Amino acid sequence: QVQLVESGGGVVQPGGSLRLSCSASGIITNIRDMGWYRQVPGGKRELVAMMNFDVDTKYGDSVKGRFSAFMDKPSSTGYLQMNSLKPEDTAVYYCQAQILSGDYYRNYWGQGTQVTVSS
Repeated sequence: QVQLVESGGGVVQPGGSLRLSCSASGIITNIRDMGWYRQVPGGKRELVAMMNFDVDTKYGDSVKGRFSAFMDKPSSTGYLQMNSLKPEDTAVYYCQAQILSGDYYRNYWGQGTQVTVSS
């Protein structure tokens, strides 16, 4: 059973930084891509960053230049480094990955971690 577990959320002041982690566990042959999304209450899930390991990494317009996504493949852990945080970055952050376990790729989601930017 493949699982994604996120950690690293919390409360931070505007201008501060946080690093989120997304750890994949289970029988994993390959991770094709990993994305980070966020959602506020009553809102739609918004793309923050998408790492396609065969191509490139894309970022949402609102986080370009402030957030950086990267992956440590040996440990199957992805990270989202968030700098210069703003109150509007407050949301529940989710990681998502397409993982090969067995014969085919399947899409997995983490449980979400709350990020609150407030003074």
